[in-house]
Amino acid sequence: MSPTFGQCYDPTGATWGTPTYPWRLAPDGMATRRQLRAKGLRPGGQPVAAQIMRRSRRRKTGYAVAYLYRVDLAKPVRPMTPAKWAAHAAAMLARRTCPLCRTDAGYVIPPTLGSCVPCAYPEEQRAA
Repeated sequence: MSPTFGQCYDPTGATWGTPTYPWRLAPDGMATRRQLRAKGLRPGGQPVAAQIMRRSRRRKTGYAVAYLYRVDLAKPVRPMTPAKWAAHAAAMLARRTCPLCRTDAGYVIPPTLGSCVPCAYPEEQRAA
């Protein structure tokens, strides 16, 4: 067994405080938030049941961690209400509206430009 595997395998939770498993070796019946969402579920207020870990050079701690939730206690995702859809549409319209010419650009305006492409590069638009 590799040292990394040994550090990441703690099914009792003695070392890390919560049951810990190596990457890709989580027990059946547990899933991450993304896996729950793909199944149309959400954690629903339940506490973290376990975690999976792997070595990471990018993290300060040296480990990447993903929390696991029990699938049998997960609840279905709440459906979007008409008011939420309207708020989402308004937010997307605001992201597509150019602050200079006040028109709908038809695409999300890049934050690096701050305006639609014709307003950001007017000299290039005249030459074309």
